[in-house]
Amino acid sequence: MTSSTSHTPHAAFDNTDAVARYAEGPKRNVPGYGGLLPMTRILLEERVPQDGRVLVVGAGGGLEMEDLALANPAWTFDGIDPSAPMLALAARRLHALMPRMALHEGYVQDAPPGPFDGATCLLTFHFVPHDQRLPMAREIHRRLKPGAPFVCAHLSVEDGAGSRDAWMSRYAAFLVASGSEPRQAAATREKVEKELAILTPSQDEAILREAGFSDVGLFYAGFTFRGWIAYA
Repeated sequence: MTSSTSHTPHAAFDNTDAVARYAEGPKRNVPGYGGLLPMTRILLEERVPQDGRVLVVGAGGGLEMEDLALANPAWTFDGIDPSAPMLALAARRLHALMPRMALHEGYVQDAPPGPFDGATCLLTFHFVPHDQRLPMAREIHRRLKPGAPFVCAHLSVEDGAGSRDAWMSRYAAFLVASGSEPRQAAATREKVEKELAILTPSQDEAILREAGFSDVGLFYAGFTFRGWIAYA
C-alpha cells in the first residue's frame, strides 16, 4: 500500500454504533439519494454487458451492490473498502447474493486488476484527501476496459463569494427537514466542513479528466452533493 493512494479510514466507519446505523444515513443525510441508486444503475446498464463484472469502490454497507445485483442477476461484483466492520455489514446485507460477490478489505490499489466492465464510487471520494484523489481515480481508471462507465457521487460544493456557506446552510436545513434537531444539524455541518475534503465541481471534473476519463458529465445534483458519469 503506497502512501500516495492510501488514507486512514474515517473514524465513523470503525464505530460500532455508527456502522449499525449506516443504512439509515444516506436516505436521511443525502438529498435525492432515493434517485441516486436507480440513476447509477441506468448509467451502468447502458454499457455493462449482461454478464458484466463491476468494481464497487467504497463498498462497505453493501447498499449499491445490493441494488445493482438485484436488477442485474448475471452481473458479478468486486467490492473494496478499508473498513472491516463496514465490509461485515455488507456481507450480512448481501448474504443471499454472496455467490456473485467478492469483498476485499483495503484501498482501490488493493482491488483485483480487472479489467472491469464498469465501476462506481458513491459517497466515498469526500473522505479522501485532496492530494490522493487523482491517484485514486487513476487506480480506478486502469482497472476498467476501454469505454467502460464510471459513476461517482460525493460532496462537491462551489466556493467563493459566500457560495459555499450558503450551500452548507441549505444542507443543514435539509438535515433538519429530515428529522435532525437544529443543534445536531449544525454540529453535523461543522464536522463535515472540518473533517472532509470537499472540492468544487470544477476540481472534481478536472481530476476525472486528468485520470484519463472522457465524456465527463454531471447527472446528479442534490444541494451539496454532485454525481458524474465518465468513461475509461
